[in-house]
Amino acid sequence: MDEKVLRIVIADDEPIIRLDLKKMLEDCGYEVIGEAADGARAVELARTLKPDVVLLDIKMPEMDGIDAAKIITDEKIAPVLLLTAYSQLDLVSRAKDAGVYSYLVKPFKEADLMPQIEVAAARWDAFSRIEEQAADLEDKLETRKVVDRAKGILMDQYGLKEQEAFRRIQVQSMNTRKSMREIAEAIIIAHNV
Repeated sequence: MDEKVLRIVIADDEPIIRLDLKKMLEDCGYEVIGEAADGARAVELARTLKPDVVLLDIKMPEMDGIDAAKIITDEKIAPVLLLTAYSQLDLVSRAKDAGVYSYLVKPFKEADLMPQIEVAAARWDAFSRIEEQAADLEDKLETRKVVDRAKGILMDQYGLKEQEAFRRIQVQSMNTRKSMREIAEAIIIAHNV
């Protein structure tokens, strides 16, 4: 199975640094799909291009890299790595609060950058899968609650046993090609009218 080429957006207000970074990333086998000179533009590119990873400098005009990272992370677009010449504790603390996946201090080498990108992308994928599973489980739990409530209504109204009430919801679901949750919600609405 071919390894997926990671698509990356980079942002640094220094054109020469962006050029060097782009070359370094391409030499590592990554695809640089967007470049920005400020944080606001980096956020726009991330929203539009949906990269796998975003690399941001901290000190940039318009919006600094940490504020941009917070937006990109909050909107669940991609993992963000900060590349910066600054290692002050307050910046590191802000970066942690913004949900940054990695923090590299310049100057760094290709050998420093590649593992950080790979780990960030892998952690992002794992986190995204966990979030999807959690949402799926929450949906299943809500469906179960609604179906249980509808069963209770049918049991009370028609003197059915629990299994019979469940079977009615199930049959109605199959006959109408609607989910059991939709049928249960309709029963609850009809009962409340």
